[in-house]
Amino acid sequence: MLHHPIKGALAMVLAGIVFAAINTLTQVLGANTNIDSASVALYQYLFALLFLAPSLFKAGLKVLKTEHLWLHILRVGISVIGIQCWISALIYPIPIWQGIALIMTSPLFATLGAALFLKERVGFSRIVATLLGFCGAMIILKPWADDFNPVALLPLAAALCWAIYSLMVKKLSASDSPTTIVVYLFILITPFNLLNLVQTSHWAIPDAIQLGYLILLGFLTAIAQLAIAKAYNLADAAYLQPFDFLKLPLNVFAGWIIFQAEPPGRLWLGACLIIFAILYITYQESERRIK
Repeated sequence: MLHHPIKGALAMVLAGIVFAAINTLTQVLGANTNIDSASVALYQYLFALLFLAPSLFKAGLKVLKTEHLWLHILRVGISVIGIQCWISALIYPIPIWQGIALIMTSPLFATLGAALFLKERVGFSRIVATLLGFCGAMIILKPWADDFNPVALLPLAAALCWAIYSLMVKKLSASDSPTTIVVYLFILITPFNLLNLVQTSHWAIPDAIQLGYLILLGFLTAIAQLAIAKAYNLADAAYLQPFDFLKLPLNVFAGWIIFQAEPPGRLWLGACLIIFAILYITYQESERRIK
């Protein structure tokens, strides 16, 4: 693995910028058309697959070799549920600032999952940090308020799904290459999205405007995935984590520019608690690996 931390950080920042554009465009699409979330997921990732096809073909058929096919199928199915929860939240719509802050809780769910299912040792301090992070999420959600909308829980559901997905990737990485893991994701995600769309009975051919948005979303999704893969190829995950946090201000800024959505002060308090918890957990994890 090549180690170019500055280039890795720039690739992670680029991914954050592109994801902010994806989230904003998804909300614009939902606000200006009657398209449903299942259709967005299908076409967005189908077009992303088409844009990524040259890279996937270049990898060759040898990358499909695996002894854990059913585990790949299961993890992609869980990922699709998370994607559907996230896109549904954006199209509803919930404020981008709220959704992206809650999505950041995914590493907290992963920490709990690692302790429960992978039997990793999680010390008392990491448990306290995880609980502190979830307190930050509750400050952002404010579920005790009279105007609380259960739809706001969808990003948390997405974060949980992606935490399970990341734990499965961690388990698979012991036997399968990163390329194999990525290839199976993009090969399997379209059939899952198609099955989901058929079950919702919302099948419809997108019109010209919707198609333009969806092609752009697919292209941006491909760019974001390539940028993330490049970032992790160039630098360690622990080093890159702080740069991943830039997705919060980037999404807040995009929401403010497009929708004039100004987040309340509780966002920054809750986000600081979540970020502190993730940084502490990341630090503890890196220390454990060194030892």
